[in-house]
Amino acid sequence: MEENMQLGIRLHDTKKLPFEERIANVHELGFACGHLAPGKVISEFPTTDEALTPGLAMYMKNVFAKNQVDVAVLGCYLNLANPNPEQLAKITHRYMAHIRFASWLGCGVVGTETGAPNETYTAVPECHGEEALQTFITNLRPVVKYAEQMGVVMAIEPVWKHIVYNPARARRVLDEINSPNLQIILDPVNLLDYCNYKDQVAIVDEAIDLLGEDVAMVHLKDFIPEDGKLRSVGCGLGQMDYTSVLKFMKERKPFIHATLEDTTPENNVQVKNFIQGLYDNL
Repeated sequence: MEENMQLGIRLHDTKKLPFEERIANVHELGFACGHLAPGKVISEFPTTDEALTPGLAMYMKNVFAKNQVDVAVLGCYLNLANPNPEQLAKITHRYMAHIRFASWLGCGVVGTETGAPNETYTAVPECHGEEALQTFITNLRPVVKYAEQMGVVMAIEPVWKHIVYNPARARRVLDEINSPNLQIILDPVNLLDYCNYKDQVAIVDEAIDLLGEDVAMVHLKDFIPEDGKLRSVGCGLGQMDYTSVLKFMKERKPFIHATLEDTTPENNVQVKNFIQGLYDNL
């Protein structure tokens, strides 16, 4: 059968519309799933921790179901390595609220990046140190335990600028926490930086080798090297080689959710058609 990757989009990269109209529009564009960051998508009602009730979850679940759009990931991209105890307590509370909400919403995973050892979530050399990693693991533990209690998968996304910056480090986190409820969001571009993008094929292959069995979903975007940095763009607009990741999805992860990132309302259909075409022709 032909269509066995479920391609979706970050909902906040689609046309700004009221919630119900936005999800209908996502279906019309031909997307099967969405990355939901409630605060970035919904303005007509609050999405604070206390607003995330079973009733709200079921209302939203019905809107998604009516439009045949899965919630692939509930994004809660906060800094679990924040050194300020008060801020960390609020962050942990917010993760738990999202995990509860995900259990009612029937969503794929609650997703997070892996932070920085400061209050401003700034990329610093210390991100790549051992101390930052241990802090992150310590602070992630209670969140994963709560995910276990709620029957939800928490998925971390390795990013070069953050604490879990390469596949080996991500493998360490999985092994140390050792929970079936902790998995991986694989975003190949996020493993790259200006200093290593020329080794992209080897880096993505290593990620698949070390993390493949624990990959719950995939993010797809592209990159353009410029001014000593990588700029993220929609698939097909940069220098990313998708062969390994698409082959991995096709051969080992039937019907996996894969959401596009860094598209715009103007190019999201073009980007969708590009990546679907590559996948179909593998």
